[in-house]
Amino acid sequence: MTRPDAARPGAPASSTGPSAELVLVVDFGAQYSQLIARRVREHRVYCELVHHSTPLAELLARRPRAIILSGGPASVYAKDAPRYDTALFDAGVPVLGICYGMQLMAYLLRGRVERGDRREYGRAVLTVTDDQDLFRGIERETQCWMSHGDLVLEPPPGFVVLARTANSPVAAFADRCRRLYGVQFHPEVVHTERGRDILGNFLLKIAGCRGLWTPEAVADAAVREVAERVGDGRAIVALSGGVDSSVAAVIAHRALGDRLVAVFVDHGLLRKDEPETVIETFSCRMGASFVPVRAADRFLKALCGVRDPERKRKIIGEEFIRVFEEEASRLGLVPGGALVQGTLYPDVIESGGTHGTAAVIKSHHNVGGLPERMSLTIVEPLRNLFKDEVRAVGEELGLPPGIVWRPPFPGPGLSIRIVGPVTRRKLAVLREADHVVREEVERAGLGRRLWQYFAVLTGVRSVGVMGDERTYGYTVAVRAVTSEDGMTADWARLPHDLLERIASRIISEVPQVNRVVYDVTSKPPATIEWE
Repeated sequence: MTRPDAARPGAPASSTGPSAELVLVVDFGAQYSQLIARRVREHRVYCELVHHSTPLAELLARRPRAIILSGGPASVYAKDAPRYDTALFDAGVPVLGICYGMQLMAYLLRGRVERGDRREYGRAVLTVTDDQDLFRGIERETQCWMSHGDLVLEPPPGFVVLARTANSPVAAFADRCRRLYGVQFHPEVVHTERGRDILGNFLLKIAGCRGLWTPEAVADAAVREVAERVGDGRAIVALSGGVDSSVAAVIAHRALGDRLVAVFVDHGLLRKDEPETVIETFSCRMGASFVPVRAADRFLKALCGVRDPERKRKIIGEEFIRVFEEEASRLGLVPGGALVQGTLYPDVIESGGTHGTAAVIKSHHNVGGLPERMSLTIVEPLRNLFKDEVRAVGEELGLPPGIVWRPPFPGPGLSIRIVGPVTRRKLAVLREADHVVREEVERAGLGRRLWQYFAVLTGVRSVGVMGDERTYGYTVAVRAVTSEDGMTADWARLPHDLLERIASRIISEVPQVNRVVYDVTSKPPATIEWE
């Protein structure tokens, strides 16, 4: 059976989003497109991204409450600038254009769009001249975030100007009869002080959304999705002990009951004492429905000598599937069995799976790392959720805080925290160093304030002096970041005394390491993981 196509433009909405509350973001290549979806969801309105090549008929068939046109790097006058069907503006659906989306709306509807004399980038003072609806409750002057070259000098016929800045005479406009709105600035970024309220006005007052997308509704819809996808058959769930797989397991158990078996694969790439902890925890909770599989030898053999991180991820993804297929066969689940896994929206995005032209940042083992042919049907009830949304669902389902708030840990495990080939010796070194980092951060009471914190075994060895003797040891990098959803992240400003304790302990307790460095790079330009 071929795995589901993650990149299919215009795919039907997941059951995680009630269709009556669907908002679609037409993506024109903006760096903030994912953030628009996040901000819409904060108003408890389900939102998905679609590529600008998606036909209007497909969008309207999904009966969205509203459509948002994203920003983008192009000029509307460029030869290859992305366009959209002008019939959208007479379809009766409220539309909000943001930055390029506003310029495109103005251009297509015969407004006046010109290249600005100077690029407007960064903070600007927005002066509201009409506060009837989009700017209801917003101060006359407020800070906003600009990032554009072109600008709208005159709105299209039938539109009124709602706001301006010193450099943009038309910073927002509206055709209230057709419920068409545009803003030159970016309401989705935190630098726009009242951006959340402006989006809320559009969604709740103009588009008439009611905020039905609650954790309870998401959980119920996910249970229904698993029940529908599996039908009368049986399934296994890939259970790692982290929040994503645990939430997926609880959802699947509610849907399938004793027709579900949880399989935990120890691939030899987990952190110190982690396999034993997971086995002990879930054996007690699930009894015979929990099956641990010791598979370290086969994974390490498959990874032998592999340096490229993309190859690592794909090898691990395929080995996972083969182990699950073997267990499903042993349990009598194939043919026709299903594999439930905790794939999240960021996994899909970074693996290039939101639409056909998305860039592959890194192939997550459970998305881009899956083999093309497999005997199990993949079921992903969390596929359209961000991490914080999964945590909210986990709390709704009654999972303990220790699982709900566990820091994310990648499916490929420590293999992508070792730069270069993976060996048992390197894994042993990294496990001890990582244990020190986690223990000290948690002892300092910072665990809940950080998104992730871990050690990386770099591919660098350097000269040192220990006990008056020359050493030539490994360099360990410490990584700690803050984030809301993992799509962007900032490096954490850890106290200097904490960093000193971490470095001192690693060098004292891990004899193969003689140098510790701290990673002060945000995402972007880096990713959270090193590989």
